[in-house]
Amino acid sequence: MPRDGIGPHTVSSPPEVASVDTLNQLEFHRTLERVAAHAVSELGAESVLARRPSADARWIREELADVNLFRQLLVSEKAVAPVPIRDVTLQLQRLHMSGSVLEGAELFEIGAALGLMHTVRSGLVGLRDESPRVADLAVELPPRAIDAAIERAIDPDGSVRDGASPQLGKVRQQLRSKRKALITFLEKLMAERECGDGGVTVRGDRFVVPVRRDDRQRVRGIVHGESSSGGTLFVEPQEAVEFGNELSRLTAEEAREVLAVLRHLTDLLRPHGEAIALGLAMCVRLDDLAARARLALAYDGHEPQVVTTQALRITRGVHPLLATAGTSPPIPFDLAMTDGEHVLVVSGPNAGGKTVLLKSVGLLCCLAQSGIIPPTGPGTQLPVFHRIFVDIGDHQSLTASLSSFSAHLTKLKHVLAEADQQSLVLLDEIGGGTDPVEGAALAGSTLLQLNARHSLTIATTHLSELKDLAARTSGILNGSLHFDVESLAPTYRFMKGRPGRSYGLAIARRLGLPHTLLAQAEALQPHGARQTDAMLADLERREEQLACREEKAGQDEARLSGETRALEALKNSLEDVETQLRARERELEREGRELSRRFLLEARQRVEEAITLARAAPDETAAKSARRHVEDGVSQQADALAKLQREGWRVTGKTGKETAVSGPSVPRGAPARTIRPGARGRSPSHRSGNGTDIEAQTEVNLRGMTGDDAASALIRALDSAIAAEVPFVRIIHGKGTGALRARVTEVLRGDRRVARFSVAPPHQGGNGVTIAELQ
Repeated sequence: MPRDGIGPHTVSSPPEVASVDTLNQLEFHRTLERVAAHAVSELGAESVLARRPSADARWIREELADVNLFRQLLVSEKAVAPVPIRDVTLQLQRLHMSGSVLEGAELFEIGAALGLMHTVRSGLVGLRDESPRVADLAVELPPRAIDAAIERAIDPDGSVRDGASPQLGKVRQQLRSKRKALITFLEKLMAERECGDGGVTVRGDRFVVPVRRDDRQRVRGIVHGESSSGGTLFVEPQEAVEFGNELSRLTAEEAREVLAVLRHLTDLLRPHGEAIALGLAMCVRLDDLAARARLALAYDGHEPQVVTTQALRITRGVHPLLATAGTSPPIPFDLAMTDGEHVLVVSGPNAGGKTVLLKSVGLLCCLAQSGIIPPTGPGTQLPVFHRIFVDIGDHQSLTASLSSFSAHLTKLKHVLAEADQQSLVLLDEIGGGTDPVEGAALAGSTLLQLNARHSLTIATTHLSELKDLAARTSGILNGSLHFDVESLAPTYRFMKGRPGRSYGLAIARRLGLPHTLLAQAEALQPHGARQTDAMLADLERREEQLACREEKAGQDEARLSGETRALEALKNSLEDVETQLRARERELEREGRELSRRFLLEARQRVEEAITLARAAPDETAAKSARRHVEDGVSQQADALAKLQREGWRVTGKTGKETAVSGPSVPRGAPARTIRPGARGRSPSHRSGNGTDIEAQTEVNLRGMTGDDAASALIRALDSAIAAEVPFVRIIHGKGTGALRARVTEVLRGDRRVARFSVAPPHQGGNGVTIAELQ
């Protein structure tokens, strides 16, 4: 059983969701081969190829979620890389046999596999915080010391290293020394006796020298063989026999030491056979998972929602083999069937994509129920089907004496015997292969049966009777694939609820068949068929016109949306500039008041000092001097005010004992600000470009105006009052019917410059007057 994390792959128990024949018709195995190509090991590829559709909804959801999770790790470059591990199942089986000793090559393969397992496990454990589900794939493995011991003792070719044990190293050193001495001795003997051609060689496990048969008497010893021609004997000289015996003894001792090393390593592994098998399964599972995630990433497939209802919704679906073909990108399709829609009748011309649509739906469902994310877009919803039935293509069999029609009937018999509300039924060209009238009757009855069982069914057809059946039967609906008659090419755009035309005569006309033939063919068509075809053609034209208008409306909407955003940005920019200008204006006014105060105080002090001196003058000469001092003080005051005016400040009058001064213009051409103290009912005013003052009123009378005129007048009054920084505006609208007051309320409520507004007190007009306080 699967674990809570990413467990080993399990298949559902019988009955099978889809038969071998069904999977072959859907090209399921070819698709699995595309997935398996992304695996890095043969075992990973075999695991992918062994996948089959399951009816276990929980298992399907977990498998798809795992693939989607690993896909996210691939995108973030945090995924654990699978390893090209080799199959050590046979070695593990021998390991379980009591007293068995593994060969050096077998030990090396297990050691190498253990090293890869530890690498994978370390990577998985490192994802414990990032992705706990992926990390749960990690299993406990034998200690690292075991594969390290194998690596130290065994060479990649399976031979045991000299350093595998001290005794083995000593024996091999003796062997090399004895062998070298024996070869030297034999070479010297051959040179002395001139007994043959060639060098020292080995026959069996004995070192010998080649001796010509004619020179046999020159070398006494044991003959261990002869050449193929018989002219040369291979003789072990009598003097070298003891050498050879010693070598044999040492060789036997070496073999015993090698066996001891192999037995020791085998015994180290034996208690951990089960853990090694789990580690192997871990690596295979990771490879399988990574292959499925890589494919989902390659064709940008999104995890579908798996439901236990019959509601089917495919968005941006593509046939998997077309999605991975590597040529031009295929055109995706959208298809949706609600719980109450059980049978879909798809019609349209040949080569219009009906069969591809049929296969795509079946294959997408089989892939998802096998734990493979199909090439679909966001929002895809796939039911869990317990049985999938398919009848696509020509099943004619000469050996079984079956015609195409008989083969289709055999398929239908099987479908009608077993299909239920948890089944998916895909029927290509239902009712074909026989008389159209009888075929349509049989096909219609079949669709009605499947509709009654609530079996989700998709059937393709050219028969008008089935289109009519779908139009008038609840639960059965029409559908078609759009076809461009001008280019004679399918667009693969699925249209739900509308039957398709066969386009037979239209295609014939485009291909240049004689006009007389086409006219005669049209005349031979039944009147109802001609009317239906004309109606569908008119419907297509209207839909195309509507689509063009919708496209243009979408473009206009996008353009207007862009312009609206641009205007909004400009408005915000202008408001920011206005805010900055007002802040700067207030700052300049403050600076102007401070500056004028300082200038005027200095001038007044000079005048007062001059007056004091004049009053205290003892004679006429001193008085004249004092008067000149006074005149100088007045002149300095005038000069100070003139300087302010030259710098852009404006002097407008007096308040108390001080002259009021307003700030200079901030931007060129902007109106300067001024204060007119004591003006009843009037606010600070603007000065226009020609220098005249434009005074903002604190009261506006709207009585007698229409709603729109009153709104315009009120907005102008608010603009003027805001510009002059008037704190409130008194709006006279009268009582009357209340319509004018309602319009005033509407304008004030929609103007963000208005802080609050209320009805005036009774002594100031009551319900006939509204007072608006400004920001």
